[in-house]
Amino acid sequence: MISGAEAAATVESLAERGMQLTKIEPRVRRIVNDVRRGGDRALRGYAERWDGLRANQPLRVSEGEIHEAAGSIDPSLRRSLREAATNIRRFCEWQLPKSWTRTRAGISLGQLVRPLESVGCYVPGGRHPLVSTLLMTVIPAQVAGVRSIRVASPNPSREILAAAAMLDVREFYRVGGAQAIAALAYGTKSIPRVDKIVGPGNSYVTAAKKLVSFDCAIDFLAGPTEAVVLNNSLSDSGTPDFIAADLVSQAEHDPEALAVFITTKRRLAQSVAVSVESMAQGNRTAQESLRRQGAILIAASPTQARDWANRLAPEHITVSRKDVPFIRNAGSIFVGDYSPQAAGDYASGPNHVLPTAGQARFRGGLSVLDFVKLITVQELSTAGLRRIARTVECLAEAEGLRAHAASIRVRDVRRRKK
Repeated sequence: MISGAEAAATVESLAERGMQLTKIEPRVRRIVNDVRRGGDRALRGYAERWDGLRANQPLRVSEGEIHEAAGSIDPSLRRSLREAATNIRRFCEWQLPKSWTRTRAGISLGQLVRPLESVGCYVPGGRHPLVSTLLMTVIPAQVAGVRSIRVASPNPSREILAAAAMLDVREFYRVGGAQAIAALAYGTKSIPRVDKIVGPGNSYVTAAKKLVSFDCAIDFLAGPTEAVVLNNSLSDSGTPDFIAADLVSQAEHDPEALAVFITTKRRLAQSVAVSVESMAQGNRTAQESLRRQGAILIAASPTQARDWANRLAPEHITVSRKDVPFIRNAGSIFVGDYSPQAAGDYASGPNHVLPTAGQARFRGGLSVLDFVKLITVQELSTAGLRRIARTVECLAEAEGLRAHAASIRVRDVRRRKK
């Protein structure tokens, strides 16, 4: 719990945080290159070593195995998956952009919305097999109209396979890590290449996405989870247990997770510190994360508190309604006491694959927009071209591109009548 110059310095230090990939990039590059050159042979070798793939076990999970998993899960989990999927799908449908056309003075302009042909959805399967990530990556691709959706997840749990069955996923591969990213980016005999790879992962997955990003589109580089709670109340109002619960819940994702509480009230800060310590008891991952990256920052004013929050550009941020207009940089905003960040992780509807390490300064989270292309369309009549012909010729000649100007003059539109 810090304030004054020390708190300001902490904010600046955290704002410059980045994903520490430099040390592992040489190892990841070797894996990526091995799979790119060696295909299935190299992919199997790594998968048998790290992903729990058995000798002679197919890389692709059969549709029979997927559907068998669907019948083996608890009915309450099945209902929860369906409700979460319904909410996520509805939100994606609201997000989906529309094609449009506008015509004025002989010039018809518009945009077409076209889905990507193929995507690879990476679903982590390590410390916490994230069934929710399957929903968050596959559903927006489906709403966008992507034809080929390929899921990669190491040693998938029956819950993940059951969710895949519910979404009618046909292509599921039991591989993970950098080797899975390389297979999706470049293709092997067993796994066709894709146009784009989405989804979070560990540092090896993230480094591999970075390395393949010039050959295959990616969503963004997602690092450890981040949570900020901002309380700018004029009094000491605020429920310490609610605030602490959000910080601890995100801290339990990863020992490197970031959990920060920003307030102007020292008494509230002290109460939250006590609640955090109590709630983190017995949760070793959360305790380690809070010890390494946890902080309570006491600002001198509401304005400074908001500035600190925007400077951190966190993945998740909880604020009061009055502070929403002031938040410029965040992956997802949670408003008020009854909008826990865990609701967004699972079932409220917006995506939980969000930018970290300050990337919220320039992009939002994964959405249906990541799975479509906007293609512009233009059609000019003779009169429409005549109206802008002089402008196009003038600009082309100013740039020294004479053939551009000639492509207008050859149509001789200035002499033609409508």
